[in-house]
Amino acid sequence: MDWPKGVDGLSYGGDYNPEQWPEEVWDDDVMLMREAGVNLVNVGVFAWSRLEPREGEYDFGWLDRVMDKLHAGGIGVGLATPTASPPPWFGIAYPDALNTRPDGVRQVHGSRDTYDVCAPAYREASRRIAGALAERYAGHPALAMWHVHNEYGSATYSPHAERAFRTWLQEKYGSLDALNEAWWGSFWSQHYGEWEQVLAPRATQYLPNPAHELDYKRFTSDAMLEHYREQREILREANPEVPITTNFVFGQWVPVDPWKWAGEVDLVAFDSYPSAPDERAEQQSALHADLSRSWAGGGDWLLMEQAAATVHSKDGAIAKAPGRMARHSMIHISRGSKGAMFFQWRAGRGGAEQWHSALVPHAGKHTRMFREVVEFGGALPGIAHAAGSPVEAEVAILWSPESWWATAGAHLPGPVDYLENVAQIHRVLRDRGVVVDFAAPEGDLSKYSTVIAPTTYMLSGAAAENLRWFTAGGGRLVASYLTGAVDEHCQVWLDGYLGGLTDLFGIRVTEHLPQPGGELRALWNFGAAERFCELVELRGAQCVTQYATGDVIENQPAVTVNPFGEGEAWYVSCKLVDEAWDRLFEELQLAGPGCAGVDVVDRGEWRFIVNHTEREAQVGQVVVPAGAWTVDKRP
Repeated sequence: MDWPKGVDGLSYGGDYNPEQWPEEVWDDDVMLMREAGVNLVNVGVFAWSRLEPREGEYDFGWLDRVMDKLHAGGIGVGLATPTASPPPWFGIAYPDALNTRPDGVRQVHGSRDTYDVCAPAYREASRRIAGALAERYAGHPALAMWHVHNEYGSATYSPHAERAFRTWLQEKYGSLDALNEAWWGSFWSQHYGEWEQVLAPRATQYLPNPAHELDYKRFTSDAMLEHYREQREILREANPEVPITTNFVFGQWVPVDPWKWAGEVDLVAFDSYPSAPDERAEQQSALHADLSRSWAGGGDWLLMEQAAATVHSKDGAIAKAPGRMARHSMIHISRGSKGAMFFQWRAGRGGAEQWHSALVPHAGKHTRMFREVVEFGGALPGIAHAAGSPVEAEVAILWSPESWWATAGAHLPGPVDYLENVAQIHRVLRDRGVVVDFAAPEGDLSKYSTVIAPTTYMLSGAAAENLRWFTAGGGRLVASYLTGAVDEHCQVWLDGYLGGLTDLFGIRVTEHLPQPGGELRALWNFGAAERFCELVELRGAQCVTQYATGDVIENQPAVTVNPFGEGEAWYVSCKLVDEAWDRLFEELQLAGPGCAGVDVVDRGEWRFIVNHTEREAQVGQVVVPAGAWTVDKRP
């Protein structure tokens, strides 16, 4: 299926909210979109209260006029189902369909995402509005794709969710005996005698059961996916030629498994909002792009949202320097995005996101920002041909949503930041010019020469055998500390952890040794480790480097390598600092044409180069000015 339908080349545009503006602004919007080269906008994402002002009563007249104007201007529409933000009347009519916090408090209307995905009234209302939109607009010539919901991720802990959770558990485990065994129910008297005793993992006295929490995240992901599927089927039946998607969002608070969801959408779409105020924003953008492409199976995907003029730092918004908007967009396009979309088109005058940057700022078209928007939009048609070939990668990093979820608790043997461990390896490889894919632990690894498993805490039996097969077939596996510590039920792998793969790695991990913050443990000729170390016993592996300092770990193996079949398995028993990872990757001869601050991505006969530095960069025979980007024939 071609997507977006009827949109040629790279997609450029963003969320458009005409319902927030008087109608006389709409013609100006279309004119400015044409000037900027915009060819796709998302409409109706948060418009439920305008589309259905009272239950069962629809007002489509304004949307008819918007769709017609956009079509006349040559602009395609990603028409959204507005189910991420129910209208005020819904919460008044169905208060039990609003989401419930872990502490049992039911929330009220007044923000976005106030819904209980498991409430029958919400599911019915969602199907009804999706059906009404499908009936009216499935054949509209402006319709380029359907945009279901927005940023799925709002969990609920309501009685509705608990009932659905118990049904999900019965289907998964079959019996209470199996559930009690999987959850290690005899600990702290958590052995269940009736299904009705099983609740959502609400706020409790002390540490919750990690297996209980993990299964609830899995259930929530599946419940939200069912909500998406219900709308998708309604839209598909109305016009099977129009592609359907939803936009993934990134965060610890999002219980969504993108590996499972990716097969349910016609295109993977992602919202990228880096949170670092410095050059790490570029690193995070590259990470988001490589993840999205990998979820899409190595094919095209779409950057659905980003901020035009600011970085959403944890310390507040940080203004992007001139040219940074284009460079961030090119990070994504070079890594497989079929365009660059933004939130939002026109900056709003009011509301909670009135200061969110936009393609058209509050000051209007006569601004630096809009001039950059026009300039970048004018450049995109000239590079669309170069974005047709796949991104080339021989190295993969394992991405395990369940390991991320499972390491979020306070019950672990030491401080663990799963995302930072993944991001660190991605960051060091990017600085060495290496473009990577991501892969699921149970996924197909056959195309890669090297697979890296950063703190893949949860390793199922199937995933362990997949890694064994990959290495035996000639692959090089690199795993870091706490990999394979527990199985899919959060139960510890015995006799040396490692997912039962002590023979693969040729070692036994016998003890976890968390370290004080701020203290480094030197490694012989290899830099240093911080925060977490493990005591390792050799069982056939060769020691690559040892700990130079420490009590019980001094002179003990820190990094090991073991031949296995036609390949080899490396194990890093500690959290390395960046310089130590760089030293290891030098040992493994992992390097590419790029370098720190200069992204180089090869796609077929074309090479994308993005120079984020303040100095001129030369890549081969190509010279790229400071802060610029280019697409050239590959040498």
